[in-house]
Amino acid sequence: MRKLVFLKGPLIFWIVFMSIFCNVQLNNVQAFTSQVLQMGATGEDVIELQSRLKYNGYYTSKVDGVFGYNTYWAVRNFQNNFGMPVDGIVGAKTKAMLVKATKYESSGNTGNSGTNVPNGYSQNDIQLMANAVYGESRGEPYIGQVAVAAVILNRVSNSSFPNTVSGVIFEPGAFTAVSDGQIYLTPNETAKNAVLDAVNGWDPSENALYYFNPDTATSAWIWSRPQIKQIGRHIFCR
Repeated sequence: MRKLVFLKGPLIFWIVFMSIFCNVQLNNVQAFTSQVLQMGATGEDVIELQSRLKYNGYYTSKVDGVFGYNTYWAVRNFQNNFGMPVDGIVGAKTKAMLVKATKYESSGNTGNSGTNVPNGYSQNDIQLMANAVYGESRGEPYIGQVAVAAVILNRVSNSSFPNTVSGVIFEPGAFTAVSDGQIYLTPNETAKNAVLDAVNGWDPSENALYYFNPDTATSAWIWSRPQIKQIGRHIFCR
């Protein structure tokens, strides 16, 4: 019985330590699933990987959700620069380092920012949406910028689209700002506030899934979508 009493303290300490360690690891890789990514992998995890690598300057090709040679060498360069084993395979440790190193996640965090971000969206999601809103709609009225952010969120919750913010934004051909590189411009406070208003439930688009500029749109398909309203230069539709 004395041995059990003697071991009780260290055992409790070990359990607490492991619980904290595991929680930290899980939080670090929350943007990814548990899938180990390597050559030939496809899907939303690869989109997340490519978008993070691209944002940090390691990946310069198209974000297409396909783990090919360009992604492989980008991963190797990232691993090498961060002192990790260089194998081109993205496991839990590489994912955690990517999350930690991603500029748009670590920059601009404030002490109270977490209290304004409900519904499970990460700071990475908020910053990435701010980049998209700024790239797509800067110069539009504030309500129009909130509406663009709302369209992104509406797509995340719609089964016809990817179910992550990065998956929606980097879906091939989905947003002009991704195609022309304006997604990587530094967003202003207006874009960030517009995203927070949308995340907190304001949807001026009235559940729209698409929007377009009638002065520049040439696609017959987008003109065929049921229109909801126009805000600024954008028509929002289903």
